[in-house]
Amino acid sequence: MERTFDSLVAEAEAASVDGWEFSWLDGRATEQRPSWGYQRLLGERLARATAALDIETGGGEVLAGAGAIPPTMAATESWPPNLAKATAVLHPLGVVVVAASDEPPLPFADNAFDLVSSRHPSTVSWPDIARVLVPGGTYLAQHVGHESVFELAEFFLGPQPEARRSRHPDTAASEACAAGLEIMDLRFERLRMEFFDIGTVVYFLRKVIWIVPGFTVDAYRDRLRDLDRHIRAEGSFVAHSTRFLIEARKPD
Repeated sequence: MERTFDSLVAEAEAASVDGWEFSWLDGRATEQRPSWGYQRLLGERLARATAALDIETGGGEVLAGAGAIPPTMAATESWPPNLAKATAVLHPLGVVVVAASDEPPLPFADNAFDLVSSRHPSTVSWPDIARVLVPGGTYLAQHVGHESVFELAEFFLGPQPEARRSRHPDTAASEACAAGLEIMDLRFERLRMEFFDIGTVVYFLRKVIWIVPGFTVDAYRDRLRDLDRHIRAEGSFVAHSTRFLIEARKPD
């Protein structure tokens, strides 16, 4: 029996959005993954590091799954539910989890780490990253790119021409260089996403809060009903995420 709009939305509203894993969507939504395998690359870099920092670690899932923790390892997170989850996941591995704002400065001394990493940071302060890296240290991260999931954002918000230009990989590379870092690697990919029922859209927008800032079901119920009709008629709603891998080095 086909589920109703109201039942799908109510289920998604009740689901926990703590942490940074998306297993709730399994079998109901898909997202193509970048070809470079960020977690594998992170594990390779961590295995060679002696002191490392993971910025905006979320619930700690990506770092915990990387397979290698150096002798000194710290992680920062700002959102209290994620802080509690990251602490539970990472403390047994010897990682110090620090409550810290996403805005600079990082709460660490100059020249403290030979590796700084981040997956999908909301804020990137290149001068601060350069400051905490030792000479010869590297920053490895996977960033959300420009125009990511804009099909979904603009369905609810209308055209967003200014926002379309933000988070461009070329801008990130220029800002990193301006902070004194050298770009070692820069790769960009556009990746297909599909949402197969309206509940997955509600869950996704509750969890990834920057797609439709201030999203609530009550505020967007009419558009959600429009999107529900689209999904039922077409079989899914298709969008595209964008990601870029960036690796930068602080000169010796």
